[in-house]
Amino acid sequence: MPLIQVTMIEGRSTDMKTALIHRLTEAAVEATGAPRESIRVILQEVPGAHWGVGGVPKSAPSGGQRLTERKLKAAIVGSGNIGTDLMIKILRHGEHVEMGAMVGIDAASDGLARAARLGVVSTHEGVDGLTRLPVFDDIDIVFDATSAAAHVKNDAILRTLKAGIRCVDLTPAAIGPYCIPVVNGADHLDARNVNMVTCGGQATIPMVAAVSRVAKVHYAEIVASISSKSAGPGTRANIDEFTETTSKAIEVVGGAAKGKAIIILNPAEPPLIMRDTVYTLSEIADEAAVAASIEETVAAVRRYVPGYRLKQQVQFDRVEALNVPGVGRVSGLKTSIFLEVEGAAHYLPAYAGNLDIMTSAALATAERIAARILATGATA
Repeated sequence: MPLIQVTMIEGRSTDMKTALIHRLTEAAVEATGAPRESIRVILQEVPGAHWGVGGVPKSAPSGGQRLTERKLKAAIVGSGNIGTDLMIKILRHGEHVEMGAMVGIDAASDGLARAARLGVVSTHEGVDGLTRLPVFDDIDIVFDATSAAAHVKNDAILRTLKAGIRCVDLTPAAIGPYCIPVVNGADHLDARNVNMVTCGGQATIPMVAAVSRVAKVHYAEIVASISSKSAGPGTRANIDEFTETTSKAIEVVGGAAKGKAIIILNPAEPPLIMRDTVYTLSEIADEAAVAASIEETVAAVRRYVPGYRLKQQVQFDRVEALNVPGVGRVSGLKTSIFLEVEGAAHYLPAYAGNLDIMTSAALATAERIAARILATGATA
């Protein structure tokens, strides 16, 4: 009879402890071959004052700030691939955010079934069902991973009942301001609704912004190539919104005077990892300074998307009187950036870096919003 004992600081939610017990049990069954019913798990919670780190109790004040274990509850609307991957990320890595509810419209979806196994409250009755759950009163943040059209309706319903609720929009609806964590993540912490642009936008706009920090960018064009297997119904239904939203965000957030976005669904087998190409046409600038800005930004993105990387060295070309539609003839420095985004494979396969960067960016954004709320005491 395998017995697993875990000692941890008190304060974690029942949902998190249920998920931990489930995962430890599954790991023991896989590792030892013992029958599931024979596995015993004991969780022992210790007050922070009884847990010393570096000679100081965990609950002791540090730098004038009182340490807190409190987290904000979040609901995920959309139980498909993106929503399910995001749920697992929150359960594993949530610092200021914890799962409150998983919401879908298909009772048979794997996302809702997985949520139930992990002890997460769920409903298959959409946002209306969420508002009827007892936990809704405690929800401060809602991630919407449905579609652009659905998000407009969902936001209206939620705001009717809780005007101050925070929405992190993973669709191209763009009701609220665009948010790219490493570019403008600190600018919209008080916004009621923030938009995560698109997977292509999250991968490429940091690069456009990196060039913009060094030289004025007249034109930026991005090409996002993803495996067709990683493009679900929501992505396919929002192709027009994808290109429009990404193009606009290249200008608004990336700093380009004119932006263009292209998406390619690649049917190759085996599926290819997400690849992104970024072209910028800027004023003549110090190439070493541009390359350094790009490399610094790549490192910043990797802090929340470890699989984000340059595929090869940045390339530079001097161009003369190039005709750019909507801009006219421009001379300057053409910068070519080639990226690869490998997923963390929390739930989605590693080739689905396009989905992983969206869920990672959404969680990074929500963590900053939650930290702000906890520091200021503002709630929905």
